[in-house]
Amino acid sequence: MTTTAPQAAAPAAAKPKTRAMSGGHKDPTQKGGWLTRLALAVVCFLWTVPTIGLLITSFRSQEDATSTGWWTTFLNPFEESWTFGNFREAIVENNMGAAFINSLTVAIPATVLPIMFAAFAAYAFTFMDFRGKDFLFVVVVALLVVPIQVAFVPMLQLFGGDGFDIVGQFLAVWLLHTGFGMPLAIYILRNYMATLPRTIIESADIDGATHFQTFWRLIVPMSVPALAAFAIFQFLWVWNDLLIALLFLGTGNPVVTVQLQQLLGRFGDGWQLLAAGAFVTMVVPLLVFFSLQRFFVRGLTAGSVKG
Repeated sequence: MTTTAPQAAAPAAAKPKTRAMSGGHKDPTQKGGWLTRLALAVVCFLWTVPTIGLLITSFRSQEDATSTGWWTTFLNPFEESWTFGNFREAIVENNMGAAFINSLTVAIPATVLPIMFAAFAAYAFTFMDFRGKDFLFVVVVALLVVPIQVAFVPMLQLFGGDGFDIVGQFLAVWLLHTGFGMPLAIYILRNYMATLPRTIIESADIDGATHFQTFWRLIVPMSVPALAAFAIFQFLWVWNDLLIALLFLGTGNPVVTVQLQQLLGRFGDGWQLLAAGAFVTMVVPLLVFFSLQRFFVRGLTAGSVKG
């Protein structure tokens, strides 16, 4: 009596994944539907309308700008008195060029200084152990809810003639923007550095690296997204600031926001110059944002979700 060897069971055919197997959830990587795209297009259009109006007004004559709205140009575009003189008058004759240089003089150090100091502080809060570390970090975060306006009077007294006597100098504005910007910078950078692998820090410690070497050679290169994200925020805040520049720098060294305020004129008849000057001041912030935008979302979201 002969017996046949049992045949090997054929491998089960792989079942295709269905919506039920995945819990009925749609793949989040798929593109949104037409309703989502339509909503985004409407939001982008509404957000761009003021900029379009600003650009059109910057090329209109004073008579057209004060008598009719900028949207009327779409009805009779060839009957408008288009001119490039508004840019020449705003930049050359109204000192917008000098104000542009003053804004760069204020914005660049006021962006670099808080990033530098906050990076050192964030490293200490993340990788160094000392007494009262958690309490100090809570105090720093609590400063985010304090409005900067409450500090103007004591700062004017401290930086004024009864104190350091630096009101009207760039140093006063640098110090103020550095102090006001550091709490948010420390918070963002500390949360980002907490996501970095500690094994790298421990390896550097075993190899005999100091905290200073570890900070510059390891932490700073790995923290570029967070540094760039805060740099965008800080630069835009300082560039668009009017109150601090007006109080602590004055009209002797006006920045673009202070000079733009003067372009409107005493009776509000300089809309075309204001539009031209405002459109010129938008160039630098746009360049900063588009050059660093690839780090923006990554730097802000790192550390926000654990696990």
